[in-house]
Amino acid sequence: MSSFIDRPRYACSLGGALATLRAIPRAIPVIHASAGCGQNLYQAYNSGGAYLGGGYCGGNALPSSNVVERDIVFGGEERLREQIKTTLEVMDGDLYVVLSGCMVEMIGDDLDAVVSDFEEEEKPVLAVHTPSFRGNSYLGYDLLLSAIVKKYITRQKNKKAQKVNVLGIVPSLDVFWEGNLKEVKRLLNRLGLEVNTFFGESETLQDIKNAGDASLNIVLSGIFGVQTAEVFQELHDIPYITADLPIGAHATEDFLKKVAAKLNIADRVTDEVIKSEKKLFYNYIERLADIYNDIDLQRYAIVIGDSNYAPAITRFLSDELGWLPELTVVTDMLEDNQKEKIVSGLDGLKSGLKANVKFDTNTSSVKKYISEIWERNHNERYYDSMTPTFIIGSVYERDLAAQFNYPILTASFPVTNRIVLNTAYAGINGGLRLTEDILSILVAGR
Repeated sequence: MSSFIDRPRYACSLGGALATLRAIPRAIPVIHASAGCGQNLYQAYNSGGAYLGGGYCGGNALPSSNVVERDIVFGGEERLREQIKTTLEVMDGDLYVVLSGCMVEMIGDDLDAVVSDFEEEEKPVLAVHTPSFRGNSYLGYDLLLSAIVKKYITRQKNKKAQKVNVLGIVPSLDVFWEGNLKEVKRLLNRLGLEVNTFFGESETLQDIKNAGDASLNIVLSGIFGVQTAEVFQELHDIPYITADLPIGAHATEDFLKKVAAKLNIADRVTDEVIKSEKKLFYNYIERLADIYNDIDLQRYAIVIGDSNYAPAITRFLSDELGWLPELTVVTDMLEDNQKEKIVSGLDGLKSGLKANVKFDTNTSSVKKYISEIWERNHNERYYDSMTPTFIIGSVYERDLAAQFNYPILTASFPVTNRIVLNTAYAGINGGLRLTEDILSILVAGR
């Protein structure tokens, strides 16, 4: 029997590709899809991504073929050809990427053949097949970057020993993507590395084009960006490692040691960086000791998010704040082996505690899982309730939080009740900011 997803936390692959292109300066998307696709997807990733904005060429300025019934019946290739030509004339960019929607893929429009007509143009034009039936927004990120790796990045035999590329942080789907990339780059710079994050502050298309001379790709995910890293390895001979999104001192230490070991960075250098970063972190955390103990800020924790954030935040709450990780719900559609990796990763919490991990894309299922892990009150005279509890999730969890009277912090897509500019939750500074945001909610009424 078929089913549907209750309030999905992502759009289609076209939406993920558009959100990713939005993060690349002077990259111009050309949508080949039905009228309305671009506008609807922009509204989704703009508001859900804590108000990402249209950027250099997004929002209502998105070039689109807007195919109609006539094009569906007779084919939309001429309409696409016309749209590409017009876009090259009107839109001032350095890279043009044609993205396809469902309808034109279903009728068999030959995207690659049309784009090949523009090979002699001064600026490159790429084609990426992104219909929704290929997958969701996270796959759209990989489809776009894989195409860029294949068709745009220059192949270079000579590698820079101390240069790395960072993958796995998906613009908009990670609402803190820009701040996170900035913090990860800062940490890796401290190891003496040159870092290309593709979408970070002050990075350009030229940085992307030169990504082929890196010695290592660091994928901050076990899921997102792995496909792109494999294409990198095959075509550009750049190996990759995967690492969990580091939040806080413990996770940052593990992350830096993993990178340093792969690149043969001296232990002395790595240890000095870790020592100074941990000192910074705990000097600030020490200030919370009095208020934490005076009003007992320890909580049960319910964490809902994608396969990057749900495990990372669970580790942080347990290992850094000393909270009790009662329930972690991972909202991605994953293969069994991917689920096993996440579960095994959360079995090794430094606190020694164990989280109840569930995998479910449906928002309404979270309430059911709470009932499964904590027996309901059946009018017992004495009942040990699961309180005090704190929820970290998306705006979809606000009703759940209100029903149980749990405080909530929105940190995973979609986030429509916050505006995020350069806030980070990754690394040392991100861990401090996450601590501020969580505990500020708990003391707000004092």
